[in-house]
Amino acid sequence: MNTTIDSLTLDVPDVDAARSFYAEAFDLGDRLRFRAADAPSSGFRGYTLSLVVSQPANVHALVDAAVAAGATVIKPVSKSLWGVGGTIQAPDGAIWKVATSAKKDTAPPSRTVDEIILLLGAGDVVASKTFYVERGIPVDKSFGRSYVQFDTGSGSIGLGLYRHASLAKDAGVPAEGSGSHRITVNGVLGAAVDPDGFVWAPVAVSA
Repeated sequence: MNTTIDSLTLDVPDVDAARSFYAEAFDLGDRLRFRAADAPSSGFRGYTLSLVVSQPANVHALVDAAVAAGATVIKPVSKSLWGVGGTIQAPDGAIWKVATSAKKDTAPPSRTVDEIILLLGAGDVVASKTFYVERGIPVDKSFGRSYVQFDTGSGSIGLGLYRHASLAKDAGVPAEGSGSHRITVNGVLGAAVDPDGFVWAPVAVSA
């Protein structure tokens, strides 16, 4: 297995507006696709997306670009024991965290993204972990009933599980939410739905 996740499709209120926002903010190319939302959704959607970068200057560059394009800051960029990061909410409602483990800059600022991490909020981490392992996605790291990081091969999109309430707390939003997750994972599982209702689809999904 070389690549577990090929791309992600976000269900958005306005496809053209979403394309414009993400091009200006993150420029992720065909790793991110869009589809008109046709199902209701309110509150926390049960997942977050993280952009992993190489240095603090890149965190600032991406967050600043996102805010300039219309994003809302949830957590301003700040230093912590593990590095530097900030969290924003896109106009379509998706929550994005931009982070680096580096403490110092070693190059001029850029919006280069090393990896995208999709973290799914799980009601039962063990059950969701079993679902993915039984379908051929191996575990890279696992911390009991709280967190799982999968080995997603050589692709640029990673996958993890986090307890739903803990993920919302980390994102800086209330844990309550209902309706559609408004995200589809395009990858090796083909057509599938995990225990928490996250939808997978074959790779050949129209943008």
